[in-house]
Amino acid sequence: MTQKSLSTLKEKADLLPKRPGCYLMKDAQQKIIYIGKAKSLKNRVSSYFNNSSGKSIKTLALIERINDFDFIVCQSDMEAFILENNLIKKHSPKYNISLKDDRSYPYVVIDWNHDFPQLSYARRPRKKKGREIIGPFPHGSNISGVLEILRKSFLLRDCTDRDFATRKKPCLLYQMKQCAAPCVGLQSKKDYIVGLKKALSFFGQGGAARVIKELEEQMLEAGNSEAFERAIQLRDGLAQLKEFLKERTCQNMEWTQLDSNIDFINFWVEGEELDWAIYSMRNGLLLGEKNFNFFRPFLEEELKEELFHQIVDYYSHTEDSLPDRIIVPEELFSEELQDYWNQLLTNKMEFKKETKRYQALMKLVKEHAREVQRVRLNKGEDGLKALVALRDLLQMKCLPRHIECVDIAIFQGSSPTASQVVFRDGRPDKSSYRHYALAELPEGNNDFKMMQEFFERRLQGREELPDLFVVDGGLLQLNAVQKIMDELGKKVPLVGLAKERAEKGSEERLIIPQRSNPYLLKKNMSLFRLMVSLRDEAHRFARRLHHRKEEKRILKN
Repeated sequence: MTQKSLSTLKEKADLLPKRPGCYLMKDAQQKIIYIGKAKSLKNRVSSYFNNSSGKSIKTLALIERINDFDFIVCQSDMEAFILENNLIKKHSPKYNISLKDDRSYPYVVIDWNHDFPQLSYARRPRKKKGREIIGPFPHGSNISGVLEILRKSFLLRDCTDRDFATRKKPCLLYQMKQCAAPCVGLQSKKDYIVGLKKALSFFGQGGAARVIKELEEQMLEAGNSEAFERAIQLRDGLAQLKEFLKERTCQNMEWTQLDSNIDFINFWVEGEELDWAIYSMRNGLLLGEKNFNFFRPFLEEELKEELFHQIVDYYSHTEDSLPDRIIVPEELFSEELQDYWNQLLTNKMEFKKETKRYQALMKLVKEHAREVQRVRLNKGEDGLKALVALRDLLQMKCLPRHIECVDIAIFQGSSPTASQVVFRDGRPDKSSYRHYALAELPEGNNDFKMMQEFFERRLQGREELPDLFVVDGGLLQLNAVQKIMDELGKKVPLVGLAKERAEKGSEERLIIPQRSNPYLLKKNMSLFRLMVSLRDEAHRFARRLHHRKEEKRILKN
């Protein structure tokens, strides 16, 4: 940003009212890149365009891209808070932190709309009329194994609805006495439902003991009639079911004095690192934990307010079962935030601060967040620190939060493809991955021309350009790409990733333009992990489309 444009924005900001409201920062393409709220629009927005000393990494990177801004005046700070939350959901701005949770708890699902419902397992079940959902269950509870045992023990079907509808004769499971073959009319609907309800009673209050007793009787009967394979199957299944029940019983004894459905939230801050954790309890069971981490210079607001935003974001988007109550440490609680919570989330979840009753468990969650942070940093898995190292190494003005890596896949001159993988804040953003089908060349393999075709298409496309391009290759590939950028008048930082032979194998190195010697990535393990992960993802993604194209070509021939 030039000083002239900065001063122009400052003049506009100084004209804003000193009233609560929301502001929407836009880039040169008029795309909204950040949304914030303010008690005083004039004071808050003007602060972006004052002296840059003391500003965070995130703020400096944001200011570099601001070309204009809009604002919305509100009646109160609470109204501004609610509006900000709704606008962020609608526009998903690049510089607003967004939680992405890729872990979910297991559930048992039964669709009673089917004449012969299947006992199935799901991670993110969708609610639907006639569909019963049981759970969630703890991580590592082997619920899929439990369902398999119950299906075999009560002779329930394990086939898809399509197979069930089209089958003409019993399958192998019928011959193995693990299914009663209702698909071909060898079992009535009434008898099937009786077996299904018995299996489901295993998850009900007091029903597990009846199921165990019935299966033990079946095992003895199978042994007496010399059906030894069936007896062994039941014996092994009973052992797994009892182990599952033992884990649940231990947890029930440990947490029986606490309310049923609660999430406990705590955090740990050290230096520039922030980790926070959630312990979830449902129906007296501690399901497990979820962890999130952030680089503190990325936080735009005060720590208390930023964490509250993140918690609201998590519960607004999670697909897991919601608790009745959220317990947070005293540092994150205020009556004002409690009012915000009640306005933002209308599902009757209570937002409460910890009391003496919960102190021991809250302390455990805090220790968990601290240990997760320690292990993560000691293993060199911190992508955010890698971005700082990359920025300093390349002498960039801002952090390369949006990185794209390119790889070309080709086999004997046919089906050439390019893959574009995207990392944001050091993590894969798979929704932004792209495949490019390239033109086959008369001369066959020609990485330079194929790379040229990809970059010509990418640089002239409508999508936002990254903060950094990573090319799988050395100096020759980099020079070819740089030439294309110069011809198109685009200025995006560029590095290459290549291997160098050494006495004890090969070493990963970063090829940097205008630098005589490559940078050996073993000097910084965080950076090493980030760059190698980028390259490996690009290879994997390129091969996927390449293999599809080859299959189509071969089948067509």
